[in-house]
Amino acid sequence: MLERRVLEPDVAAIAAFYAGRAGQLARRVILARLRGFWPRLEGCRLLGFGYTAPYLAQFGAERAIAAGTAAMGAPGWPEGPSLQCEEEALPFADALFDRVLIVHGLERAESLRPLLRQLWRVMAPEARLLLVAPNRASLWAQLDTTPFGQGRPFSRGELDRLLREAMFEPQGWAGALYAPPLGTRFLTRDGRGWERAGALLLPGLAGVHVVEAVKSVYGMTPLPVTETVPVTAPLLSPGASGPALSGRSHRAR
Repeated sequence: MLERRVLEPDVAAIAAFYAGRAGQLARRVILARLRGFWPRLEGCRLLGFGYTAPYLAQFGAERAIAAGTAAMGAPGWPEGPSLQCEEEALPFADALFDRVLIVHGLERAESLRPLLRQLWRVMAPEARLLLVAPNRASLWAQLDTTPFGQGRPFSRGELDRLLREAMFEPQGWAGALYAPPLGTRFLTRDGRGWERAGALLLPGLAGVHVVEAVKSVYGMTPLPVTETVPVTAPLLSPGASGPALSGRSHRAR
């Protein structure tokens, strides 16, 4: 069974981390990796699951929505609609999204495999998922002073098996956060230097795994989920703006 730590921060704590120097470094280097996979997403419908507020608006998607669990609190994304939902019953129609971004989501899931099956359900055929998850071997995963050290860390092999069991085919892997999880000026002045050196000298010790996977529509059917709720107008968190997503999405380009 995969290890899972009990301590979990709420959205306010994660937002406070990103407001600090270490969080600004983390956002900068992780976003660079994400944009390497997805430079732009014009014409795509994008779901951000977990806490994706620092990243979601950077892709230029046609429509985007932020979703999080009730345990974490509202995702707190001021630039578009956001909502809380149950991991085992995401409130979206089948095949709705062209892209799914997961940050601070998988490691905190109470129902890990049912969540992945729900994400598979709401993704269009051959849609793509981009996942950021703590690396079990990294220093970031060992310290609970950052969001990456709370919840369940993963090895690359564990993530690969989880994705394949949920009918996702991993297409590309990268690492990010090679700098130590400290907030000093010296460490946060130039995150690019740490990333270049770490990727070259210590590729297995990145703070997080970044993996892109495509939804597979072939082979075995995923195990049944406990419930599906194909609503077309999800309840938005207070202060959210923008139209609710509904209907079936076209295939992403």
